[in-house]
Amino acid sequence: MLCYGFAMKLHLNTLHGQLLFSGYGDDHVIIGATRHDTSLLLCADSLEVAPWAGLGFDALTAAHFDWIAQRRFDILLFGTGNRLRFPHPSLTRPLVDARIGLEVMDIGALCRTYNILASEGRSVGAAVLIEPA
Repeated sequence: MLCYGFAMKLHLNTLHGQLLFSGYGDDHVIIGATRHDTSLLLCADSLEVAPWAGLGFDALTAAHFDWIAQRRFDILLFGTGNRLRFPHPSLTRPLVDARIGLEVMDIGALCRTYNILASEGRSVGAAVLIEPA
């Protein structure tokens, strides 16, 4: 891995067409060669702008996690920006009901962990919170 400034570039051997993080910074993630400056949900074969895009951590609701729970994967990695913050369990209840495991981490740990799990063929989603400036 190469590190320069507040951005990190990741290199990983992947299957053709697999969506993986290739870099990140405090205010963005890079998937493949495309920079994303807004909150998103990444799965092995899809990328969606999240309904919490443009909102801060304190504005998250149970409805946001219910939106995630409508997708099908075994574990959700939730990246809370450049610092680790845990959503209240009442907000993440829809994930419990859908039997989706939750791991909360900062954005760097999310990118690295997601790439490893996805490359292993695991059923994983990555919810990224990019807070407005």
